Amino acid sequence: MIAVVDYGVGNLASVTNTLGRIGMQSVITSDYKQIQKAEALILPGVGAACEGMKNLSNHNLSGILIDQIRRGKPFLGICLGMQLLFEKNEEGNVQCLGVLKGSVVRYQKERKVPQIGWNRVAIQNSKIKMQNYNSKFKIDQLFNGIPDNSYFYFVNSYYCDPSEKNIIAGTTEYGEEFASVIVYKNIVATQFHPEKSSIVGLQLLRNWSNYYVD
Repeated sequence: MIAVVDYGVGNLASVTNTLGRIGMQSVITSDYKQIQKAEALILPGVGAACEGMKNLSNHNLSGILIDQIRRGKPFLGICLGMQLLFEKNEEGNVQCLGVLKGSVVRYQKERKVPQIGWNRVAIQNSKIKMQNYNSKFKIDQLFNGIPDNSYFYFVNSYYCDPSEKNIIAGTTEYGEEFASVIVYKNIVATQFHPEKSSIVGLQLLRNWSNYYVD
């Protein structure tokens, strides 16, 4: 069972409905025990980091998420759920979960924000040094059946800037190049919304589920 973490932000039903389409059982929950018992966790989310962190705190979820990630449970962060993994978000100068080193920054070059719509993801498999962080996730498996530079659906005004560049598994151009997929140990995270990304989004979720959920 996959636990889709409910902390009051985002359309959680779209994530669970998409998981159902690929035959994966999931539950929307903010219950501590269900999160502990789950085989894997998904942290989705849209909106501002300050609201996201406030809601995690109000639901007493920050500690359990950090604990489960550090214990090695398979984890997928989506959009805001990816951004909250880092140390700091410039949007409101918010301290986030700090599971990953780095910050979340606003687009620097003059482009319309938020970015809303379809954009390409360039797979960085050849640039990843997997031995540097002993990941259980293999980039070729995560992107199995997904052509390089496929289009995924984005909604974001800020993007993640990891301190350790070797965790960047996919990049996207929007005025400037940014990390759109990260892979680190038991963590996979995407700036785009796989649940809204048609066939390639379904395939990525299927790959993540098939390889990383018992």
